[in-house]
This record gives sequence, structure tokens and C-alpha cells, in this order.
Amino acid sequence: MNTANTLSTGAPALDCEIVRTRSGAPAVRDRLTGELMHPVVGPLVEAEQLYVTPSRLEARLRAHAPTPLVLLDVGLGAGSNAIRAWQLSERLSASDRLLEILSFDRSLAALELALAPEHCAAFGFVDAAGVAGRALSTHGRHSTARTEWRLHEGDLFTKLAQLPESSADVVFWDPFSPRKNAELWTVAAFSALFRVCRPGATVHTYSGATSVRSALLLAGFAVGVGHEVGELKENTGAAVNVEDLAQPLDLRWLARLERSSCPFPADAPSDALTRIAALTQFRSGAGRA
Repeated sequence: MNTANTLSTGAPALDCEIVRTRSGAPAVRDRLTGELMHPVVGPLVEAEQLYVTPSRLEARLRAHAPTPLVLLDVGLGAGSNAIRAWQLSERLSASDRLLEILSFDRSLAALELALAPEHCAAFGFVDAAGVAGRALSTHGRHSTARTEWRLHEGDLFTKLAQLPESSADVVFWDPFSPRKNAELWTVAAFSALFRVCRPGATVHTYSGATSVRSALLLAGFAVGVGHEVGELKENTGAAVNVEDLAQPLDLRWLARLERSSCPFPADAPSDALTRIAALTQFRSGAGRA
């Protein structure tokens, strides 16, 4: 989990420190909110298992295409998710599809801490990756023959509105939790995201909360169960097309939604349950709870 708490308008600056998780892996904690980034398995393992692998990023980059694959890294934080994607792209051949990473955040405090000499190895910022991370922090972008990495610093809603419609292929959605940053887990937030996702796009996030899945569904996404990651609680995958989900939510989840004590985000419409029940993925009956 990263620092997209700072993506919301009026959010405070971060006050970051390095701590150790139960597994002994390093993690960044924001003293102001108490939120811990990559709280269980550490930044490099979580980035790989929760974002890079489930998004099938390597296979999608190996599928030749004339235009770059566009990855939205929402919640740059300490840069762990973005740098793992960057490293994967850099390992591929010149003939493979290029990668364009757009990282969003309002504060670079966590990234600058991860880039410090005493921490950079633990967060994956060594050698060429370190050069890329420092360039992003200093200049807001870094380019190689294979990978373009750009920073969009500021309010997330404003920045998403500036992107072309149907321009993103993969999304790593990694804000602070709904408890600390509720506005980035709303129907409005995911509707803004849906506008910039092209057919075939997928979204990956650490949250498995019922209200988060409802918000995604109400915004237009098909929604499913995410990739299992060690001790982490169930996470979520979403897609523009239900066919791109390995395990779509089904009628069993819909029954759970009807019984939930917190089924919807604050901005859900009054007929949210009716709208969700009418969606194609629930009419088909495929998937799992």
C-alpha cells in the first residue's frame, strides 16, 4: 500500500519513516496517518505478487504492438510498484512492446526516503533502477529505449481529467486505505478512472472490501477476486471486459452484498443494489464469491 493519501485535495504532507514488518522486510510508515505501505511481505514481494504478476505485465509486453503499453501507477509512494514494472520492461528485448508508466502522487516524501543510500537496495533502487528513480524524483521523468516513466504530481482527479479518454492498459491502484482516504475509493474516483481505460484494460488493487468492489462495479468495471498473496487478505481485480477476469464475482457475492453492513461507498446511488444485480457478470452466474 502506497501514499496516494496525498493524492486528494488538501491532504497533509507526509512524515515518513522506515520500519520492519513482521516478516522482517522493510516498509515505509507515515507517522501522520499511521498507514503502513506494503505492510506484510514488504515492498518488492508485494509489488511483484499483487500487481506485476496478476496484471500479466510480461506477457502483455511480449505481445508486439505498435504503441506502448500504458500503466497508471496510482499512488507512487516509495516507488516499489512502478520500479518492479520498470525493471521487467528493461529486461525485455528491443522488439517487445514498449512500456509507458505514469505515476501519480502529491508527495515525494516516501520515494525520497526509499532512494536514500541506506535504504535504496531494500526498495529496489540500485544501479540503473536507482538512476531512474532519482531522475523521476528530480526531473519528473526518465526515459530509456524501452521505458518511459513520468510523474504526475498533484490532485488525482485533476490529473486523470487531463488524460485522453481510453488511453490506459493497466492500472495499479494503491492509495491509502478507505479508512484514511475515502474519496479515492468512491464511485466518482473509479468513474474518472474508467473514462481513461481502453477495452482490455485491467485494474489491480490490494483492497477486497465490499464497498470498494461495489464502487468499481457502479463505475462500469467488471470485478473479480484478485491474485492470492501469502498472508494478505483477499484483494481485487477489475477490468473493462469481464472476459479479462480470471475469477469474476458471481451470484454468491451478490447475496453477500445484500447482507453486508457496509455495502456501498458514500456516493453510491439509492438504487445501487438494483444496478449491480442487473450487470452482465451476475446474469451469467460465472465466477466466485
